[in-house]
Amino acid sequence: MHRFAKTLAALALACAYAPVVHSQSTEQKVEVLQQEIDRLKTDVSRMRSEQRRTTESATSIFGYGEFNYNRYRDSERTSKADLRRFVIGFGHRFNDRLSFNSELEIEHAIASAEDDGEVEMEQAYLNYRFSDAVNVKGGLFLIPLGILNLTHEPPTYYGVERNEVETRIIPTTWRELGFGMHGALGNKGFGYDVGLTTGFNSGKLDDPNTGIRSAHQEGSQADAHDLSIYGALNYQRPGLLVGGGIFTGDTGQNGQAAAALRGVQARLTLWDLHAKYSIAGWDLQALYARGTLGDADRVNAVTSAAPTPFAAPRSMMGWYAQAAYHVYRRGDIDVAPFARFERIDIRQQEDAALGVVQDPNNQERIKTFGVNFYVHPQVVLKADLQRYETDRTKDRLNLGLGYMF
Repeated sequence: MHRFAKTLAALALACAYAPVVHSQSTEQKVEVLQQEIDRLKTDVSRMRSEQRRTTESATSIFGYGEFNYNRYRDSERTSKADLRRFVIGFGHRFNDRLSFNSELEIEHAIASAEDDGEVEMEQAYLNYRFSDAVNVKGGLFLIPLGILNLTHEPPTYYGVERNEVETRIIPTTWRELGFGMHGALGNKGFGYDVGLTTGFNSGKLDDPNTGIRSAHQEGSQADAHDLSIYGALNYQRPGLLVGGGIFTGDTGQNGQAAAALRGVQARLTLWDLHAKYSIAGWDLQALYARGTLGDADRVNAVTSAAPTPFAAPRSMMGWYAQAAYHVYRRGDIDVAPFARFERIDIRQQEDAALGVVQDPNNQERIKTFGVNFYVHPQVVLKADLQRYETDRTKDRLNLGLGYMF
């Protein structure tokens, strides 16, 4: 704008000066004025280009993905190579306060209607920042329970596969439609996130091995007779994260997916505590999660009628502890072996009359030993061995390649 003002001033000076310069011809005066006009046009064009570049820089593109190979020890299981996830995200900053974020995910490189896989919106929400302490958001966003649900790009976690506690107990990647408020509590490292969202629908349960996960509605024409609330509190300092969260709400949805649940609350409450600590080359991490589903005996009317009948989950518990050590770091290269121990305990509502019983594979202990080899902080090669105490057919070697940008 300073150059623009100077140009206008120069043009005005030229106009004012022209009448007193009698030695110049009319043609010369016109030529001088035309030169100033051309210069002004150039400056205006340059300012418009700069404005367009500023606007364009407010829009960002990001993403992540992973390619996995699973080699099972049991010959009855088929080993698989899979483009597990391809995610592309778009963000836009309208101004210093208002922004938009989104992520679109393709799972298993689906190529036709007959192939297993999904195309799904992982996030799509608007955020308005009043201050560091008060932000409001609305749309489809991630629920702040656990560690992995908010930070699940492959270079950010150890192991080829996501840990089972934050898959079968906390249903990562878990998102809901709703409104939330979040921000910092003072300047001491505390942050909060609370909100009102859609919830689960027990009438859609169809997988006995993942707790409540299969009742997740993912913002896709979600039945919303019953809504849920959530809250999370975390403390962060360089190298340290400690926190927890809770999510609760009825899941009967007034029988909108299953008439047997009309008038049934089937209240779900799920909570977790977690911690991460990095010091002297070590990365340490632990998490504990627990949940309960009310009216599980009534939900059995739905799950027992499934193509493969099963007992509804009434409680869910899981924990893991993990340690990694960076044995070599030089430039972008980083080599970090790790070990993780997990326990899963999903208790089901047995009913002899309906013929549904506890699945022994829902009490499981898993050991994972492997290494993350970073060729760049955003690109990682992974290899690990997994051993299962109950379902030994799942023992396997995993290889993976992940990236983020």
